[in-house]
Amino acid sequence: MKVIRDPLWNNIRLDPLALTLVDTPAMQRLRYVRQLGYAFLVYPGATHSRFEHALGAHHMARRTITLLGERGELANVDPMECDLTAAAMLLHDVGHYPFSHALEEIGALNHESAAAPRITTGAVADALTTAFGPGAPARVLALMHGTDTSPLQGPVSGSIDLDKIDYLKRDAMMCGVPYGEIDVDRLLDSVVIVPDPATARPGVGIMEKGLSALESLLFAKYQMYRNIYWHHAVRSATAMYKRLVDDALQSGALSQDGLADWTDEGLLHTLLPASPPLLMALRERRLYKRLAQWSAAELGDEAGEWIASDRALAIAVEDRLALELGLAPGEVLLDYPVKTQMLGVDLPVLRRNGDVEHLTSSGLVGALNLPALSEQLYHSARWLRVFAARRLPVDVSSLWSLVTADATTLRTALADGRPLLS
Repeated sequence: MKVIRDPLWNNIRLDPLALTLVDTPAMQRLRYVRQLGYAFLVYPGATHSRFEHALGAHHMARRTITLLGERGELANVDPMECDLTAAAMLLHDVGHYPFSHALEEIGALNHESAAAPRITTGAVADALTTAFGPGAPARVLALMHGTDTSPLQGPVSGSIDLDKIDYLKRDAMMCGVPYGEIDVDRLLDSVVIVPDPATARPGVGIMEKGLSALESLLFAKYQMYRNIYWHHAVRSATAMYKRLVDDALQSGALSQDGLADWTDEGLLHTLLPASPPLLMALRERRLYKRLAQWSAAELGDEAGEWIASDRALAIAVEDRLALELGLAPGEVLLDYPVKTQMLGVDLPVLRRNGDVEHLTSSGLVGALNLPALSEQLYHSARWLRVFAARRLPVDVSSLWSLVTADATTLRTALADGRPLLS
């Protein structure tokens, strides 16, 4: 065993397999991929990496497995399942793109899918195959995608996602904010192996006594989205970076293939010779300014969703809008974070009377009622914003008409050459 000192969890112990995986190129790249993308332009301490988070997630997996074993919960679980689960947690982010999730918002494969060739070939596949046999890389991928039949699937990609525990606490600590507080000890101590009420298949659930600790995880997630991940200046920098990479892909300066092989600075260094204005603005922290913003509560359920879901239309509207405001293409950006399930849960709960019931986003009568609260928190955290390279006088009512128009209307207006601002 090797001990690694960690600022969040103090000591993280790595067995020989974990050490072998850590030393692979796929894992070492994560040292140079920031966990929070451009959040460091707002929170200077947020320069921690995906590598640190991967170690923390692995630590959470080993800690949970140890607790389950001490209580006799793993008597009918093959020890190999425990080791595969820990390996999957260590490797769960090897497909991440430079600067965190931003490139998934412009249509790149999700990072779980991008991880596939990095796990099923090369040094990672060799290490897993040596340890567990030829089917191991596929099993690790299945655990990451939530499609495996292991009773320990839940901690990797379920509602008791140990990944969340580490990143919420680590991100809050590195940003210097008090928003990521989670009752970790109570939550992990409440994890249990129970039969699923629908399928009778054993899987990870939670004892009823741990529901308040689960709530602490859900509320920490909301607070971090509201104050860190979707902070207006973080989203401005993220929108600039997305447009920078989008333009580079369209011009051929970057290729879609291999995007997940870049490090943060490696990708930017490749673009530096052309000195694109967006890159220089990001390097000098000249962030775009808000011209207008509206919360999801103001917009309603469907308005503005084309910004998050139809990248080509969003860019076309941005450039037409820039022209009408007297700016250059790329100097107006629309930003509406992709929908996320703020308080989503789906796991069995062992009630105090011994019954096992399923907890979903619909809640659990008499224990945890999430639906109304989830919707309110989601609407208060998500904002649609219009950013521009400089502050301009603009008719906000015209912008409102633009962002709330449906996609078909906007495509017709663009095709006919009609002004978007009236």
